[in-house]
Amino acid sequence: MGAKVLVLGGGGREHAIAWKLAQSEQVETVYCAPGNPGTAGEEKLFNLKLNPNNPQAVVAEAHVLDIQLVVIGPEAPLVAGVGDALRRAGIPVFGPDQAGAMLEGSKAHAKAFMMRHGLPTARYERFTDTTHALEYLHGHPLPVVVKADGLAAGKGVVVASTMQEAETAVRQFLQWGPIIIEEFLEGEEASFIAIIVDGQVLPLAGSQDHKRLLDDDQGPNTGGMGAYSPAPVLDTAMSEQVLREIMRPAAQGLMADGTPYCGFLYAGLMIGRDGPKLLEFNCRLGDPETQPLMMRLRSDLYTVLLLAALGERLPPELEWDERSALCVVMAAEGYPEHPRTGDAIAGLGTAETDTVKVFHAGTKSVDGHVATAGGRVLGVTALGDSLAIAQHHAYSVVAKIHWSGVQFRRDIGHLGLRRD
Repeated sequence: MGAKVLVLGGGGREHAIAWKLAQSEQVETVYCAPGNPGTAGEEKLFNLKLNPNNPQAVVAEAHVLDIQLVVIGPEAPLVAGVGDALRRAGIPVFGPDQAGAMLEGSKAHAKAFMMRHGLPTARYERFTDTTHALEYLHGHPLPVVVKADGLAAGKGVVVASTMQEAETAVRQFLQWGPIIIEEFLEGEEASFIAIIVDGQVLPLAGSQDHKRLLDDDQGPNTGGMGAYSPAPVLDTAMSEQVLREIMRPAAQGLMADGTPYCGFLYAGLMIGRDGPKLLEFNCRLGDPETQPLMMRLRSDLYTVLLLAALGERLPPELEWDERSALCVVMAAEGYPEHPRTGDAIAGLGTAETDTVKVFHAGTKSVDGHVATAGGRVLGVTALGDSLAIAQHHAYSVVAKIHWSGVQFRRDIGHLGLRRD
């Protein structure tokens, strides 16, 4: 009998992770909690009605199902301490404890960590009241970056080019809790993700996502409208610099702080003239970066994550498909501010090809058909011998899928294509 794995989460990231785990010859079943209609249709995958943010419920279900590995996908269960509870129960889990997850749970905590361990990042100040925040803002050059301190599902950041935009962001985010205001960094954004097991650092392939809603990087920030891998901006020399100046010092910093860490560590980077600087840390895979990364990954994901969960020695490197992969996010009408749900999705049945996979992010089953259930609905992900070919494959399938008010960017990959 093969292994039984439990993946917590129900978005596009978790669909891609579960799909990849199921490809392992060592895995018999992958349970997804709660999963989505996409995971429900995959071979070896089964959905569970289980709250992934409830530590006691997750532990109990893992015992009942005789789970050999739990993989925590989103940030909320990590910050809720699900990883801590599983470890106390002796269940192998890939995902950091609550203390490690505070690198994402609090931006102020993360910035203090960066400063304490000499990691390159923007200057910042933290505020808890409007008066002091606005006083500081009025003495700060534009553009300026305003961030909600806590979890905000990828939408708690505003890059303000006018004082009015900055003031609006300050007032809005302070309703949720503390904020930070930091200097604006110029350059090209990229995502560098690694598996961290205490002092070990195993990098994933480079990737780049598109945060803005509209073409040409216009419009409001979102959780991500598309991504691709590899990212030309993260060439061999730049990747080595990121490992040397950011990822390895971060792993050592966690150990020095007495914070054991087992999980993905995502470094959101701004790569400018003076090298890479940290925008943020996430304590899980990025979404939608996960989708192209899982399409390209050739190593057995289950084996690697189990070794990490058991604290064993990791392989020296992962094996990757040499082809490019590109993901186009198809979003609901009104996303990101007021996404509409419940619209029937047409064209899913004939969408996938040998080189294209459609990952579900915000979908639900309604009377026998699939409908929208969130802001980001689908991630259409394609492989190609070049980035341009992967882009062509992805958009060919996007054209076959439709629902009322669907929106998507038509230029995913443009920065990479420009560099090529």
